Amino acid sequence: MGRSERSRNRRDQVRGRKPSKDKQVTVELPREAINLAVTALKKGDTILYPTDTVYGLGCDASNYEAVQKIYDIKGADKSKSLIVLVDSFQMLEYIVEDVPEMAWEVLKVNKKPLTIIYDRPKNVAENVIAKDNSIAVRVTNDPLCRSIIKKLRKPIVSTSANFHGKETPIHFADISEELKSKVDHIMDLPLVHKNIKPSSIMKISSNGIIKIIRE
Repeated sequence: MGRSERSRNRRDQVRGRKPSKDKQVTVELPREAINLAVTALKKGDTILYPTDTVYGLGCDASNYEAVQKIYDIKGADKSKSLIVLVDSFQMLEYIVEDVPEMAWEVLKVNKKPLTIIYDRPKNVAENVIAKDNSIAVRVTNDPLCRSIIKKLRKPIVSTSANFHGKETPIHFADISEELKSKVDHIMDLPLVHKNIKPSSIMKISSNGIIKIIRE
């Protein structure tokens, strides 16, 4: 078996399986809340929602105007790139031109929220892409996030629900009232994870070089 065939087999092992679910957490999904959030996203609105890590601001990652709203709400510099959530490895391939072999190896064994920065993004809004033509993507295992993305059939933005430079809120009550007033749609739902903190971030370049950004 040649090297290219072995690499293809390893990729297929990951592509063919769904992201693992947390067996310790059973969540009854709020269908009505999900439907309302998806309706808002389809209109180009912004949402405040519980992510697989912390409370986040989100929008349709393929909608330029919606992404601009997120930057405006946070008061963030457009040079600061945003994280994008996808619900499957298939959607990951839809927005990244060529997922590196090393990334497939990492995804195959990863169990915790992990954001990977990839080169050569596609099929997303231009203002989601960093100046070096890269994109930060997380394949989420969170049932709520996955349901929203699956129903929308598009990736969504995920950035912490705070003004730029301010502390990341752990509880819904900690989120700034001023910030909430700027968001189009709010999902006032609890976080279901025990370890509430931002995801780890690494960059995996097309040549396979790995750089740890945040542990």
